[in-house]
Amino acid sequence: MSERTTTAVTNDQVESVMRASRALVGITAASIMTVDDVVTVPQLRVMMMIATRGAMNLAAVADALQVNPSNASRLVDRLLKGGLVDRREAPTDRRNIALTLTADGQALIDGVIRHRRTAIRRVLRQMTPERRDLLATVLEDFATAAGEPAQEFRQVVV
Repeated sequence: MSERTTTAVTNDQVESVMRASRALVGITAASIMTVDDVVTVPQLRVMMMIATRGAMNLAAVADALQVNPSNASRLVDRLLKGGLVDRREAPTDRRNIALTLTADGQALIDGVIRHRRTAIRRVLRQMTPERRDLLATVLEDFATAAGEPAQEFRQVVV
């Protein structure tokens, strides 16, 4: 183990991340409110996983949500009935199903992400470019340590 991973974590460090987390949760909650008449938070989470990770099978959804497969199945069934998710045979294994977003599902996710990006840009504009760069680097490290998959694309922030 490196010195970085064996050094004690301080209460101040934890509290700083908690404070930032509250700010990000506020931004996320505001974006969820834009679609809360269409989907529940767990349903939105499933859709966001599919949008960021690609097609998923039901077992992967249940595992990612850390729920029983029957609970995941009920969530997905509601999304299927709402026309937000599509279920097809997986191209690599016809015994397996692949869950993907429909055009309506992708449009919903795009709107939520657009709302979050706008709110985050508003906050970032209040910081110096150097601090924004530092924050982005540190948050990448944090997300990696938390097991969040890396994004395959980057959008230019204007």
